[in-house]
Amino acid sequence: MRVLLSTYGSRGDVQPMVGLAVRLRELGAEVRVCAPPDEEFAKLLAGVGVELVPAAEPVRTVVTGTTAPSAEGLPQRAAALVAAQYEAVAAAAEGCDAVVATGLVPAVAAARSAAEELGIPFVYVSYFPSMLPSPYHEPHPLPLWPFPPGMTDNREMWDLNAQAFNALYGPGINAHRVSVGLPPVDDVRSHVFTDRPWLAADAVLAPWQEPADLDVVQTGVWILPDERPLSAELEAFLDAGEPPVYVGFGSMPMRESTDVARVAVEAVRAQGRRVLVSRGWADLGLIDDQDDCFAVGEVNHQALFRRVAAVVHHGGAGTTTAAARAGAPQVLVPQLVDQPYWAGRVAELGIGAAHEGPTPTFESLSAALRTALTPETRARAAAVAATIRTDGTTVAAKLLLDTIAAERPPVSA
Repeated sequence: MRVLLSTYGSRGDVQPMVGLAVRLRELGAEVRVCAPPDEEFAKLLAGVGVELVPAAEPVRTVVTGTTAPSAEGLPQRAAALVAAQYEAVAAAAEGCDAVVATGLVPAVAAARSAAEELGIPFVYVSYFPSMLPSPYHEPHPLPLWPFPPGMTDNREMWDLNAQAFNALYGPGINAHRVSVGLPPVDDVRSHVFTDRPWLAADAVLAPWQEPADLDVVQTGVWILPDERPLSAELEAFLDAGEPPVYVGFGSMPMRESTDVARVAVEAVRAQGRRVLVSRGWADLGLIDDQDDCFAVGEVNHQALFRRVAAVVHHGGAGTTTAAARAGAPQVLVPQLVDQPYWAGRVAELGIGAAHEGPTPTFESLSAALRTALTPETRARAAAVAATIRTDGTTVAAKLLLDTIAAERPPVSA
């Protein structure tokens, strides 16, 4: 069997797909991954021997450019991404038996169009419940489509969300579909998500609530095992004192928080802790030459988070899950999309603190750290860590292969 996995987004969108690719290959399938041509993604896939099919432009270039993309230009960027992703997926999916897609909506729509043309099964996957319509949670606000003041009914908000999908993404998606001989769609959101999306998230950290309008299949989180050792320099820092507090914001450029490194280091020091600063796409660095701080680049979170006092981060699905699996207390400083959802879940579970708003100050971050660094929070984090399942890629891979087998025409005698 041959499978194409398609995504366009940051590392948090790509790495779970790589985890699924590895498991599918172990079960005998041929797999390739269509993803942005960023150097770190190419290195990630090369490290596990899975083919990368590059699509569109590097994500990091878009995210960290000197000028932030404007909301007004979103429909035009969406149209361009549909065309670029479709070109890559349509070519790469030739001879494949299924397409699985996630990431930015236009890229998912492009992957579905390619699968539709080829007549093969298509699966949409979300890494967090709050992306999917449900009466139990509200949608994320979309650019140019804020919720009216006073609107609190979740169904009304999801109705507005559907309108926003059509307005922002519909013109580009439908123009492209028509150009390749496919009919336009009236409901972009339903078309992209399908009526049976998969939810690749842990059921304890991010449970899907029934009943809902969609037939959601929760597979569990998709984890790519990481066996890389920590560097000798990092090991030496970790061994030189008490466990430090990790501070990193992943792919977030933190444009509105130009002094975030200073704020974070000073707030952590105020708790009597050492600091481990992750540079990330915000290019954070040390604020002085004191020996209680150490800076790292891309690093094995699975190994590192077991050895820190707490993890301060942006609240991406991957980082949240990695910290939770390690039993590390967390402070989430959510910036956008799913990150407020994860911040809320961490606070509800008692495994850390949710910072209010995207811009930390010394006072606000210090208050959150005081909560996260209590013995009670650490004990709760350890208890929750023991409940998190790690077989999500196995569940998803077997389900996908069974789906392909069921869709195949019977072999004549």
